Amino acid sequence: MTQVAYKATFVRQLDKLELYVQTEVLEKIEQFKDSANHRQLKVHKLHGQLKDFYSFSVNYRLRIIFEYLSKNEVVLLAVGDHEVYR
Repeated sequence: MTQVAYKATFVRQLDKLELYVQTEVLEKIEQFKDSANHRQLKVHKLHGQLKDFYSFSVNYRLRIIFEYLSKNEVVLLAVGDHEVYR
């Protein structure tokens, strides 16, 4: 089971989302904690300036950017649409 920490910027971005979207994000985070679901969530390594980070899909529009701290620990950095990659 993956341990998840949250950056303050992630929490602020999450709070700005509509309530039903917040619920969907939290459900996907729970799924993400089990590495067996990573394929379904489309977990992938990013490139370019974000080459040290990873991302997974919440839905067709939203993505979560995260960083591995260790094999079983991650910190969630940002949540948003594709603009979150900029």
